[in-house]
Amino acid sequence: MTSDPLAPLDLAFWNIESAAHPMHLGALGVFETRSPSAAAHAADLLAGRAAAVPGLRMRIKDTWQPRPLAPLAFGGAARESDPDFDPRAHVLLHAPTADFHADAGRLMQRLLERARPPWEAHVLPGADGARFAVLFKFHHALADGLRALTLAAALLDPLDVPAPRRRPAPPPAVRSLPELVRGALADVGRALDIGASVAVSGLGVRSSAALTSEATGTRRTAGVVIDLDDVHRVRKTAGGTVNDVLIAVVAGALRRWLDERGDGSDGVAPRALIPVSRRRPRTAHPQGNRLSGYVMRLPVHDPDPLGRPGTVRAAMDRNKDAGPHRGAGAVALLADHVPPLAHRLGGPLVGQAARLWFDILVTSVPLPGVGLLLGGHPVTAVFPFAPLARGQSLAVAVSTYRGNVHYGLVADAAAVPDLDRLAAALTEEMAALRTACGS
Repeated sequence: MTSDPLAPLDLAFWNIESAAHPMHLGALGVFETRSPSAAAHAADLLAGRAAAVPGLRMRIKDTWQPRPLAPLAFGGAARESDPDFDPRAHVLLHAPTADFHADAGRLMQRLLERARPPWEAHVLPGADGARFAVLFKFHHALADGLRALTLAAALLDPLDVPAPRRRPAPPPAVRSLPELVRGALADVGRALDIGASVAVSGLGVRSSAALTSEATGTRRTAGVVIDLDDVHRVRKTAGGTVNDVLIAVVAGALRRWLDERGDGSDGVAPRALIPVSRRRPRTAHPQGNRLSGYVMRLPVHDPDPLGRPGTVRAAMDRNKDAGPHRGAGAVALLADHVPPLAHRLGGPLVGQAARLWFDILVTSVPLPGVGLLLGGHPVTAVFPFAPLARGQSLAVAVSTYRGNVHYGLVADAAAVPDLDRLAAALTEEMAALRTACGS
């Protein structure tokens, strides 16, 4: 049986997981239907199609035997096809529900089964009979956001199919010994720079206790839909990119939420980690996580709605000028230089260190430009969910689908019992930005 060794960052995600901190990604897709049997039919379709997707058969197995060509792989893990794969064990049909997010929160807090392929699809019939939802869960060691999207999309149908684009295969990269030495020295310099940046990032500006907590293992989710045309109107006035505006909306919503809670937003500028994909086509680890990131201070303290996008834009420009290999956000790159056994032994300690590095995750998850169907029923909304790091109460993921922006919020249910109020604050902040722009 052939196997694919986990890339270093995948191995890190596999080893930092604990009962209170599941390390899976999620996406809640909502479907329109007029058939009371649509959810059951969707579950049958998903199970039938999963059997034909090789990536969904992959389980993760420990590798304790060193190999002649890779002695440092001792203590690592690899993906391999599960000979006992049963897709019906991964596709679960639930009782009707009136609140998709309430069910999604409870399901997101449950660990995936590590002895079998680490993914699940939960089909949630709507109590009104007019909708159903599917919550996909993929372990971060099995797939990053791009890979999870590919696996989930393989189970769905495209509403319209764009013409395929062909691109030439890149020539293989061959590095000489001097290049390897220079690369190693550059890696040392980057590691020192990253370490210093992590230390500096925690100085000088107040965060908020509302964004950090001791783990309870509970989860709550919420979703918000915003018109992409409104985001473009704000971007044309405030400048920057669509992503800058979406991050600024998060900052403004946090300000409203903290003030409403009585926690106060004066002087608060939490450190946000903005992941950056380093994935390239036809890499050596096509399924592996290849991530860096930018760390920036969210301008929660700024009372000016149009001032916040400008601050975000300036911070993101500085990060982009430095590149994804420098600064505190590039901590994930250090995983490439740690032996597998050290990942296994040090995983719990690494997980504990996340709160020293950033306060909140704000990540963008790409979705296809085409509409999606399942059994003839169209997807009307897709809410992405990111895992919570140890010691943190909230993670925000954003996707654009069919002319709308979808915010997916995941929170520790005990630390953030009022997550719905934060979701409402996102809508209110977008309305305030539209007003400030005169639209």
